[in-house]
Amino acid sequence: MVTAVCAFVFRGRRPSTFRPNDMNGPSGPNDLNGHNAPNDRTNDSNDKTIQVMKIFRSVKDIGNLDAALKEAFEIKADRFKYNDLGRNRTALLIFFNNSLRTRLSTQKAAMNLGMNVIVLDVNQGAWKLETERGVIMDGDKGEHLLEAIPVMGSYCDLIGVRSFARFESREDDYNEKILDQFIRYSGRPVFFMESATVHPLQSFADLITIEEYKERKRPKVVLTWAPHPKALPQAVPNSFAEWMNAADVDFVITHPEGYELDPAFAGDARVEYDQMKAFEGADFIYAKNWSCPGVTHPDDYGKVLSKDMSWTVSDRQMAVTNNAYFMHCLPVRRNMIVTDDVIESPRSIVIPEAANREISATVVLKRMLEAL
Repeated sequence: MVTAVCAFVFRGRRPSTFRPNDMNGPSGPNDLNGHNAPNDRTNDSNDKTIQVMKIFRSVKDIGNLDAALKEAFEIKADRFKYNDLGRNRTALLIFFNNSLRTRLSTQKAAMNLGMNVIVLDVNQGAWKLETERGVIMDGDKGEHLLEAIPVMGSYCDLIGVRSFARFESREDDYNEKILDQFIRYSGRPVFFMESATVHPLQSFADLITIEEYKERKRPKVVLTWAPHPKALPQAVPNSFAEWMNAADVDFVITHPEGYELDPAFAGDARVEYDQMKAFEGADFIYAKNWSCPGVTHPDDYGKVLSKDMSWTVSDRQMAVTNNAYFMHCLPVRRNMIVTDDVIESPRSIVIPEAANREISATVVLKRMLEAL
């Protein structure tokens, strides 16, 4: 097993030859996504339908949720069951932004599967990357992403990318401008380790956690906005809403007016602007801050519209729940998002939730390896 940080040390299978404009097959990048091509294949050995996964960005990519959860608990019971699957395969994890849980859990998941792992911190030790075409590169950026991406792809079998919203352009962020270039030009399957708009590895782990801890068949799950001193992306709440809408739960979103999530993610979820009313009878409370998504007022995209501390999750709100479990993706701003008493209570499951990031990542990487 080889782990390298900020160094392209390739060991294992030699990558195939590819051209930057022919990365994803004859029909272009959409064929990799799985949404415009057949998603499933039949495994003749056990006649089960399994997901062929070449891109992981949404709940649609994981396929049948019951099957995915069953696989997750199978892996949790024996994390090294598929250790031979990744032999002589390499995962490249690319971070444009900081990470703790995503970096560690995804690296551990790849190692569970027997993979070599390369980790690249783009902002520490690598050339500064230009992302726009047509720019005269006479500044401090020494390499263009369009050359860097296929080079990266030549050193690995799978690529994971973490790149947050920039809040410079809602259109660019919601079109996933950075991640889309990796899909188009890397020639490799790509999984999202949090992008401008989604964080599917987190949401899959959240679903695993809810399945583990639920005390009734169809629990009530509440996603609540909470205050934060900085403008944060909508990636976590977007994905959480998307995954909860696909799951068998009673899902409610609560936030101040102006924080409406994009309908592509919020779907048909019930939105309640009265936080206390939303919390009534809840089995799980998922707290998260997000900046204005710019749905009703596009000019407000990425802005902090409120720092109302009455939305901080405290014993007051939890008292009207059905003895709910408290969840958060971490890191958390104590006494802004949630009080000390709530996050330290026996009903706080933020640590098991974080631990399940290893499980969700292992399932995803396993399926992507099986599709190679």
